[in-house]
Amino acid sequence: MIHDLVQIRILGEKKRPENERFRRYLKSHDHSERRMRRIAEEIEEQIDCTVCANCCRVATVKLSARDIERLAKHFSLTRAAFLAEYTVESEDEGRILRRSEAAGCVFLDGTTCTVYEARPETCARFPHLVRGNGSIASRMWQFIDRACYCPIVYNALEAFKEETGFTR
Repeated sequence: MIHDLVQIRILGEKKRPENERFRRYLKSHDHSERRMRRIAEEIEEQIDCTVCANCCRVATVKLSARDIERLAKHFSLTRAAFLAEYTVESEDEGRILRRSEAAGCVFLDGTTCTVYEARPETCARFPHLVRGNGSIASRMWQFIDRACYCPIVYNALEAFKEETGFTR
């Protein structure tokens, strides 16, 4: 199991072509979705996200209307006031949480989420291995990038390859 973020970034980038081949392999070969989810659960249990929080430093968070309402209520702000203070409009993603290159998410303090109880749904479900919409194979396109910054995703992909007999 690899935990070092520098090593994960390097290996994730190096294995990007392999992971793209693996994505195609998963779509064309039978595998047990239940077994893959169990592998992901086992890996998630071994890694404490609050020690890492790299996703909060690297990824953007697209907000749903429900997320906006929940966070505005959390801060006792109007929807408009919350949007003005804590979000920006992204050309590619729509409304996202404000972030800085140095610190990441506006709500990240060290490795702690300051709005954990009210956090957006995408954050609560991250890294979307066990708790995601559709099959793991249908969501593989997301995991190729995430394998470059998330220890759970990187290690899960490696375990999935072993489980499915993927030839590297």
